[in-house]
Amino acid sequence: MKTVEIIGYKRANLGKADSQRLRDEGLVPCVLYGGNEQVHFYSPMILFRDLVYTNEAHFVHLNIEGEEAQAILQEVQFHPVSEVLLHADFLRISEERKIKMSIPARLVGQAPGVSKGGTLVRKRAALKVYGFPKDMPDHIDIDVSSLDFHHAIKVGDLNIQGLEFLDPKQATIAAVEVPRAAKMAADAAVAAEGGAAAAPAAADAKKAEAPKKEAGKK
Repeated sequence: MKTVEIIGYKRANLGKADSQRLRDEGLVPCVLYGGNEQVHFYSPMILFRDLVYTNEAHFVHLNIEGEEAQAILQEVQFHPVSEVLLHADFLRISEERKIKMSIPARLVGQAPGVSKGGTLVRKRAALKVYGFPKDMPDHIDIDVSSLDFHHAIKVGDLNIQGLEFLDPKQATIAAVEVPRAAKMAADAAVAAEGGAAAAPAAADAKKAEAPKKEAGKK
């Protein structure tokens, strides 16, 4: 897995006003967990570009005024309107300790159901896994080349050595679904075929009834 370098500076003040001042200056308030004590610091927002706005998972090498640590980005907060990065939490890691990470899932291959008019639907953009840092991938490829109509790939179908999947086994990652318009057209066609087949049968039934009515009149 790739590593992103983040340079930080320790915070002297931890109030809301100071946090807002940092954001106004293009800086991100941060916290590093996992050691003997929490480390509050800030870092230039531009350094988060390759860490946050990406479809791959990364390790983080933190350098906070000369104190270095290996970490993962545990949580980020964005402004609900402007989507500006408001806060970041990091978790210190070591090679000897297992960690939990959210790894992006990539759909690869051509699903047969799509070539027949179906739609490939992604249900999960990332998967939660548990394992040692050395076993963590940048992303997880999900092969959809076997998916036909109404078929799905579930978490329980995956098996990657060294990783334990934490999402429910029955959770769907990707599926091929029939578009509603196509389904309605297919249902209409079936109904029309049924009606066409019923018409001759009804006519034959009426013909068979006719002689009985005539016999009844006599």
